[in-house]
Amino acid sequence: MRPTHLDALQDRHHDAKPIHRRFVRTTLTLDDDLGEALNRTARLSGQSFKEVVNTVIRQGLSACEHPPAAEDRPFVVQPQACGLHPGIDPLRLNQLLDQLDIKQFMAIQESERLNPA
Repeated sequence: MRPTHLDALQDRHHDAKPIHRRFVRTTLTLDDDLGEALNRTARLSGQSFKEVVNTVIRQGLSACEHPPAAEDRPFVVQPQACGLHPGIDPLRLNQLLDQLDIKQFMAIQESERLNPA
């Protein structure tokens, strides 16, 4: 026995439209702010809520498929003056690195001498 609900008398819902020979009817749960914005847009435009939702979704999908073109002007890095601390000679940084390497080597040697494996 067939159900007596009105929708059950048809093969599809009364407002469902075919998509590739299928009928799609979907329930969406919207955030309150989105629901209000969509309702306001529908009211102001004179379109149905369904038409507004479909239009907004199509616009969003289209924007994803065709991202906006990059600006014509190239990106320019804005340099910042960093400078070194007073007393550090930039021409002698290699010497500083050598001194740090020597200190690290000496610490390892001392550690191995005190704690032989």
